[in-house]
Amino acid sequence: MLLEAVYHRPQLNWCYAYDHETVHLRLRAKKNDLSEVYAFAGDKYAWDSTKELVPMTKFISDALFDYWTCEVKPPFRRLKYGFLLKSGEDQIWMTESEFTKERPVIPDRLFELPYINPGDVFTVPDWVKDAVFYQIFPERFANGDPSNDPEGVLPWGGKPERDNFFGGDLQGVIDHLDHLSELGITAIYFTPLFEATTNHKYDTADYMRIDPHFGDIETIKKLVKACHEKGIRVLFDAVFNHSGKTFAPFVDALEKGEQSRYKDWFHIREFPLEVKDGIPSYDTFGFEPLMPKLNTRNPEVKEYLIKVAEFWIKEVGIDGWRLDVANEVDHDFWRDFRKVVKNANPEAYILGEIWHESSPWLQGDKFDAVMNYPFTEAVLDFVVRGKLDALGFANAIGQQISRYPLQASEVAFNLLDSHDTPRLLTLCEGNKNKMKLAATFLFTYNGTPCIYYGDEVGLDGGPDPDCRKCMEWDPQKQDRDLFAFYQNLIAMRKELAPLRTGSIHFLLAEKNGSRLAYERRLDDERVLVLLNNYDAGQTLELTTDTPIWRDALSGKTREAVNGKLSVRLPAYGYAVLTEAK
Repeated sequence: MLLEAVYHRPQLNWCYAYDHETVHLRLRAKKNDLSEVYAFAGDKYAWDSTKELVPMTKFISDALFDYWTCEVKPPFRRLKYGFLLKSGEDQIWMTESEFTKERPVIPDRLFELPYINPGDVFTVPDWVKDAVFYQIFPERFANGDPSNDPEGVLPWGGKPERDNFFGGDLQGVIDHLDHLSELGITAIYFTPLFEATTNHKYDTADYMRIDPHFGDIETIKKLVKACHEKGIRVLFDAVFNHSGKTFAPFVDALEKGEQSRYKDWFHIREFPLEVKDGIPSYDTFGFEPLMPKLNTRNPEVKEYLIKVAEFWIKEVGIDGWRLDVANEVDHDFWRDFRKVVKNANPEAYILGEIWHESSPWLQGDKFDAVMNYPFTEAVLDFVVRGKLDALGFANAIGQQISRYPLQASEVAFNLLDSHDTPRLLTLCEGNKNKMKLAATFLFTYNGTPCIYYGDEVGLDGGPDPDCRKCMEWDPQKQDRDLFAFYQNLIAMRKELAPLRTGSIHFLLAEKNGSRLAYERRLDDERVLVLLNNYDAGQTLELTTDTPIWRDALSGKTREAVNGKLSVRLPAYGYAVLTEAK
């Protein structure tokens, strides 16, 4: 046993309360080093009568490590525990302070979870586990009310630029909700709706006012009501890291300088507020002068922004917030933000925009989830860029699963493209089969999947601003085959519970190859997913004790022969199989 590779901490994703009575324990070990692992657990005040050996299972692996897990239900919400590690005939005990050949006699030196305090349990909104999101960039989705068009609006469908407008608005969304319902969408994430000068609206001028080019508060109330009637939740985008240059407090600081009562609302290095050699004299998002960074440590700023978050939930009934540039805002702000938002709506979904490993924000005191760009990159590296073989992809996914508590993974916001990236069809160089293969993984993986508006009808586009094209509403120009594909994927995900909250186990992940198979399991229900990431047909063979499987997408049945299931997949093909009843 390579003990140097064995790792556990009594906190974070290694030891946590999954609910008010269940503790999840995890342990890391060198890949393929341990044959068995047990948790040795009990109550510290009743050790002799409660201690037990709990078998752990290898739930995922990455390139270097195996990750073992088990769940324990402490009878009195307290837990003392160590581990028994086995490799063939060898075994050793692990305590908080040492590895030892002898079983611990008393629990004093074991790891400890002192008490499952209900207030400390990381609770996420259950509805997100079943949701299918659709991201809308409002200025480019649909122009439903030409009377509120900005000056110089261009004809719908023109070439998107960083500073042009096409008149998309909230009424346009209302007019096309049936499109989303037909597709199967159950949640919308809107990029910012508040008053701003740009087409993307990430330079907020007034956090309490819907941009007049989109509509007004009555329009958004009408939209949210219409969405809820169709079973669609609504997520707003909050830009609390920075405001826009036309935000009234910043205008005041710009005009009055050191005499402004709002000067401490921002991070100002020197007066006057100006830009020298491309660097503003005040902190900004990047070095963008139009986006001054807000001082969220200032009590007035904090109170103002948190009241904004509370207002739109209470007044309009939105179902949560997506938080822009969330990792550049101080942690105390997000802790108070969560308390107020969850008090206003305990089922509100709090989603942070963070592009990297996000453990500090996913401990139950800040966000429910983050935009899962590491997932995005792993899928693209496998399917699109060819940087990962099937084994490397499985390892990348395993690493991600190991990083977070299960409840965070169950509501992770999984996406393949967005307003910040090239569109999926363009990344696939127009190859719809590759696009479908990537989407199949998206919809058969845990977390909530998100479709970027227009992907379902074949909208393409390179990097910003080209990825922000006008939605195509002419049925003759829509790819209806692609629409039907996404429609079927969504229906299948809704039908098969293991695809939403089941465990994942890789059955085949080919080294230096492109064949991938994994099982999603929930209780006694199993789903097999088979992928062929190759430009020619290939056969995947799996061992199974189930004689007949049904393809959830095509309806065809596949029969195992002598315990072997053999499935031929076409180039960039896929199959999602359920046990035939």
